[in-house]
Amino acid sequence: MNDVVTDQYAVTADELRQFIERFEQLDAEKRDLAEQQKELMAEAKGRGYDTKVLRKVIALRKRSADDIAEEEAVLELYKAALGMA
Repeated sequence: MNDVVTDQYAVTADELRQFIERFEQLDAEKRDLAEQQKELMAEAKGRGYDTKVLRKVIALRKRSADDIAEEEAVLELYKAALGMA
């Protein structure tokens, strides 16, 4: 009976190790991708693009048109209330 428990533990430990190693691999890939994004933005900046605005455009492209329109309407309302419009 004790051998069965030990065998189950060994399988669980192997599986756990696989999960951890896969996570670590994905984490390394994520760092590599982040470095590539950083290099891409440096290249864009070198060509004269405003990277702050590029990042905003990228964020906007992830959102729905209705969500953007609603946020812009509220922003205009707030600006008008503060005399900024």
